[in-house]
Formats: sequence, structure tokens, C-alpha cells
Amino acid sequence: MLVKLLVANRGEISCRIMRTAQRMGIHTVAVYSDADANAMHVQIADEAVCIGPAPSKDSYLRAEKIIEVARKVGADMIHPGYGFLSENAHFARLCEDNQIIFVGPPVAAIDAMGSKSAAKKIMEAAGVPLVPGYHGDDQSPEILRAEAEKMGYPVLLKAAAGGGGKGMRQVHQAGEFEQALAAAKRESMAGFGDDQMLVEKYLTQPRHVEIQVFCDVHGNGVYLFERDCSVQRRHQKVIEEAPAPGVSQALRAEMGEAALKAAKAINYVGAGTVEFLLDTDGSFYFMEMNTRLQVEHPVTEMISGQDLVEWQIRVASGEELPLNQSELTINGHAFEARIYAEDPDNEFLPATGTLHFLQPPDESDYVRVDTGVRQGDQVSVYYDPMIAKLIVWDEDRDKALRRLVKALSEYRIKGVTTNIDFLYNLVSTRAFKQAQLDTGFIDKHQQQIFLKDEADIANLLPLAALYLVLRQQQEHQNLSQHHQDPYSPWQSLNAWRSNQQYQQKLQIKVHESTHEVTVKQIEGDGQKRFIISGERFQADATGEIQQDSLIAIINGHRQRVSISADKQSCSLYTQYSALHFSRQAPDLGLLDHDQHGGGLAAPMNGSVVKLVVEVGQQVSKGQELVIMEAMKMEHSLKAPSDGKVTEFFFQQGDLVDGGAELLAFEADDA
Repeated sequence: MLVKLLVANRGEISCRIMRTAQRMGIHTVAVYSDADANAMHVQIADEAVCIGPAPSKDSYLRAEKIIEVARKVGADMIHPGYGFLSENAHFARLCEDNQIIFVGPPVAAIDAMGSKSAAKKIMEAAGVPLVPGYHGDDQSPEILRAEAEKMGYPVLLKAAAGGGGKGMRQVHQAGEFEQALAAAKRESMAGFGDDQMLVEKYLTQPRHVEIQVFCDVHGNGVYLFERDCSVQRRHQKVIEEAPAPGVSQALRAEMGEAALKAAKAINYVGAGTVEFLLDTDGSFYFMEMNTRLQVEHPVTEMISGQDLVEWQIRVASGEELPLNQSELTINGHAFEARIYAEDPDNEFLPATGTLHFLQPPDESDYVRVDTGVRQGDQVSVYYDPMIAKLIVWDEDRDKALRRLVKALSEYRIKGVTTNIDFLYNLVSTRAFKQAQLDTGFIDKHQQQIFLKDEADIANLLPLAALYLVLRQQQEHQNLSQHHQDPYSPWQSLNAWRSNQQYQQKLQIKVHESTHEVTVKQIEGDGQKRFIISGERFQADATGEIQQDSLIAIINGHRQRVSISADKQSCSLYTQYSALHFSRQAPDLGLLDHDQHGGGLAAPMNGSVVKLVVEVGQQVSKGQELVIMEAMKMEHSLKAPSDGKVTEFFFQQGDLVDGGAELLAFEADDA
């Protein structure tokens, strides 16, 4: 057995790999950038070496530098994790040339699957079913457009060298093709150094189901069942589960054998994932093969009882697979939810900042948290904004889903905007509970997920108002205890009025809307009761705050609601949905709503990719003006009205802070 492993990655996957290696008695080495000097993966490792500045191209993507470090510290083996250099044939070849074992497939296998178009030709020859599409070498826009029109819209443009949803665009009609192609090519070139595109027929109700395969150097191969990864945003997975709901044993075996056929066609060794689109009629089509460990591998571990990283290390060391196909069984059901620093209410833009408070749910046999950050750490603009992976398991899907809902309600993060409330609402929808899954799930159910339905919000506003007034009175009691006259009304924070009934108006902000709620306190019976009313409701309410819970009785309905709150905002988790809200201070006319004039501000920290128009050029409302990039994803800023840009304040390649004015804009009706 090898004695020293270098992990050429960062964050949660680096920590996860090192924990298994250390359990196996293997000495671990971390590499890190200047930005990650105090990162968790550096602290966990037995030793760590700095490899360069914060940008990944100057650190984690420096293949030669990482090899130099491995040789210097005497590493027998390098595990690339996922992302960065994990599917980089040049890096795998460098390991081979330096007699360092690469924990991954042979170079030839990475090369074969590195191009989506070449991979599809190999799969076609091997008899693996393919989605109709164009995978040719002629990349002229005219040919690509003609092929799209031949197969009929909608189509999907995909980077041939891509992955992770980057360099992908859906095109629903001919008029969108040119702009979508330009954006996909630009994103592909930035992410992969290659702008070759595939054009595929876009299935309207497909499920994304992938098979975990494992092969060794002795010719053995197995599949460790399937994962459903259909719930996605921007072609990136949000929730994964195993096994896939509704997949029969016969279909599972058919897909598994097809996946092994794909692996054997390229003489695969190690852990790999063969991704399929599963149509409503039970037919399935090869999408791509990822020649690495996947982000969602923990759900497979939870239902199979196997440590896939240990399998990787043993296979890379020349051992046979630990089990054969007949010895592998499915036990229970597992979900994984990806906790991101991002704003779901603002097109999932990445968020940055300091994790001032971080409290994940307690881990157990049923709940697992894979993370690479701690309280006080920074979420920076340089890397992927994933904070953690929340994994739950139980003996069937319904029980596992209940554990996921509970664990999400217990996850507390302050300091950066996260997708936790979004995830809670998503997994609480009736459609998700009934496993009505396809890749368009979020778009189809956005009213429930984003809580845009006014009736749903109205049902939750009495709980929000009750919590705010109870917290207000709790703060008043705490303040009074430290004052010379604890009964003085002048110390009151609860809208006290001389000779008048207790009453106050609350301005409660949900998303971008502000709701006015009136609260009247009714004295008597030794218990504080409130009449809470708004535009769509009136409620008789009472309750109390118990640590992180609100015990509420609203119109005779008693319920316990989980609360996550700070001074600025609050999240409230009921059985059916989460509500994120804040109390707005009264507008006394001091706010200047036009303080930014005619400018457009950067929605996040990032870099300017392209200035699309010229200064003084006439533009139409909705036309692209500037393209920004942050954490590997592009975002377009568009004209708010007809008009023209009078000045750009940044140029292509400049780093920009979120909120900074990018340009001055003059509207035609100004």
C-alpha cells in the first residue's frame, strides 16, 4: 500500500479525500493558493505546500507546479478530486512520466471522453444509444444553424470540451440562435480553452439519470446503481438522489450494462460516471462520461455502504475491485443537497462574503455534511461558491425526504446569501414529494419554490409578524432588566401609546415586495393575544419563542416553526415552505431612490468579460450592454430602456466589486 497521497484540489472534496486516506493510514499532502492559506483542507492535511496566487490559473491549474511539489515531498500518488485538473489528460500524462500514480483513468480514456463529439462517435460504434444531434468538425455558424433547423427547435448548444453546465445554451427558436451560440462559445473558450460546439435535440421532459461505474486493471467492471440528478438550474445539479425513483430493476440493469459497455469501449479504469437522458417512455440516451469522481458520489456511498474514494485508491494501487456485481445491493434511499453561496431570487448569482455564523445540522448515521469551510471563512470570487453538501439517508424515499427537510431547516448560515430557503421550498413541493422529476422541474414549479404566490405568502405573514412582535417584546424585557426603572414606558420597544390600545404597523419585506401588517395586542386571561391583519388576511394569534423555534397558535392552529434569524433578516421554516423576510424601517423621506442616476451596478463581485456596445451607440430596452463573469458563470447586464451608454467605468478584464457602477446610461425619455 502507498504511503503518501497529494490531493490536487481544495475545499470539501479535498477534505473528503484526505479523511479516507488518513483512515487507511496514508500520509496526506495539501496544495493551496495564497487565498487558501488558512483553509480547512490545509489544516486537515499532514503537510501542505503553497502553489501560487489566488486565481486558479495561477495555482490549482498549474499542472507542472503540482508535479514539482509532489516530487519534492515524495508523494506516491496524486488524487485530482473533481474540477480543476481531474479530467486533464496532460496532467495525467505528467504523473505517468514522473512515476506518480494518478488516481483516475488512463490517459487514453480521458482523451477519448475529453471531447463530447469524439465520445459520441465512440459510443455510437459501441452500440450505446445517442440523442439525435450534430457532432461534426465543421463549426461554421451557418452549418450549426442549419443542423439545428434540420432537427427542429428546441435544441441545446453544448461545449464539446465542456462540463458542469458551462458553455451550454438552450435555443427555443431561430431568432435566439446567434446570440446563444456566441455566448456558449465565449463561455466554453474561457472555461476550457476550446469553443467547439455540439448541437443536440433538446428533449422537453427528460430526466438526468447517471450510472456509477468502476473498473480495475484486471478487466473487472461493476456498476453501483444509478443517481437521479434531474433537478438543475443553469444545467448544474441542485438535488441528487439514489436510487432514481420509478426505475425498475430491469431498466436499472439495462442502463447499468450500457454504462459498462461505454466504459469498456475505452478500456476504462477507476471511478467513472456515465450520464444518460431518460425519456418518459423509458428510452435512454448517452450524454457524456465523466472520467472522475462526481460531486454527488455520497448518495451512492450511502445506499451501497461503500467508500468510493477507498475503492479509487485501491484500484489505482493495482488491486482488484473489492466486490463483484452480485455482491452489490441497494439499501435504503439517499439525497444530496448542494449548499451554495448564491442568490436564487437574483438568477442564482454567486455571492461572496464572510461566514460570520455557520451551524450545520448534527451529523449521524442518517445525516452527513461534507464541507471545506468553517465559521469565519471567506467565500471568495475566485472559486466555486459551494459551501457544503448535505447528504441524508433512510430506509425509503419518504423517510429520507423528511430527514432532508428537517436538516435544511436546521442549517444556519449568516454573512452570505445562500440557497437554503430555496432548497427547503423545492423539496417541500408536492411535485418533488411525488417524484415528478425532469430537468425542467424548477421552471415548472417556480411559483411554489420561490414563494411568488401572494396567497402562499399571506398564509405565512401572520407567523412572521407574530415572531417579530414577540422578539421585540423579548428584547424590551432584556433591556428593562438593566435599566434603573424597568417599568418605564419610555424604554419600551413595543409601540406603547399613552391611553391607547397597543397597535403598530410592520413593514415586512419578502423578495422585492413589502407587505404592511397591522398588529393589535389584546390584554386579558393572563396571556398576550394579537390580532394580526393584512390585505389578504386577519388572524387571532398567540405564541412564544423557544430558542430557535416559534410556538404559534394562529386561529386555533398550533404549530412549531423553526427560526433562523439575525438583526437584519429571518428565515421561517414551516412544514410546507420557508419564508425569508426582513422588517423594513419606516421611510421618513430621507432615502434617495435615484442616488445612482442613470447608471447600472455590478450585481456581484466578478470580472468584465466584454463591453458589448460602444459609447454613444443607440440601444433598445433589454439589449446586452456588458457581460460579467463570476465563479465560472456569465451574467449579462441589459439596457433598462431605449437609450445609450454615455461612459464605461471599467474595461474588459477588470475586476469589479459587487455594487460598483459599471456605466452611465442615458434613457431616451430622460
